Amino acid sequence: MRIRQAWPDDAPAVAGVYVRSWQEAFAGLVPQHYLDAMDPSREESEWKTRIAETRWPSSGVLVAETEAGIIGFASFGPSQDIPVTAEIGTLYAMPEVWGTGIGKRLMLATLAALGQADYRQATLWVLEDNERARRFYEGAGWGADGVAVEDSTGGASLNKLRYRRPLGQPAPRLVRPLSPEAAWSRVRVELASPGQVACWRSWLSRWRPAVRRQGRLRGA
Repeated sequence: MRIRQAWPDDAPAVAGVYVRSWQEAFAGLVPQHYLDAMDPSREESEWKTRIAETRWPSSGVLVAETEAGIIGFASFGPSQDIPVTAEIGTLYAMPEVWGTGIGKRLMLATLAALGQADYRQATLWVLEDNERARRFYEGAGWGADGVAVEDSTGGASLNKLRYRRPLGQPAPRLVRPLSPEAAWSRVRVELASPGQVACWRSWLSRWRPAVRRQGRLRGA
């Protein structure tokens, strides 16, 4: 599986993931007649436009892709409400791959992309009753900031919460901690700039002598 920037030709697959995810994730939350009426062919044009109009790295769409095709995506751009703040507008995966780590990898890749821009923090919106999504975001370091709005999708009255997360801080450890060498081998493919690569190498060069002197990684 790889994560890459989306291209306009990806719009049909992105629209398909969007509809499938909505129909599964929001069942029981959004009126069923609205979910049943969703059609990827009607979403395709909008996604093609949105992808074409992105301005990397301040806005973009990332897709998670396997040999079978696109199985998830995330989109982000500048917040319309808070200066120097990004907003993650969507993060969806096919229901068949929920729980496999695809969402976590999309989130990490999105945060890495936002780190290339001048944003200081990021926000996103989540339905108050969507407990699965809220657990996912809170596990990734997001938290409600006290702002809520009413969402009338499908004619319902739904409470939507704004979550916020500072940028430039490490994401919470969602799995067993890695050694620095293992972490380097995992993330180096995600690093886009020579400066980021140099920073990691400099950190490793300082870490190794410290381990030899102390016998263990301080704070581990």
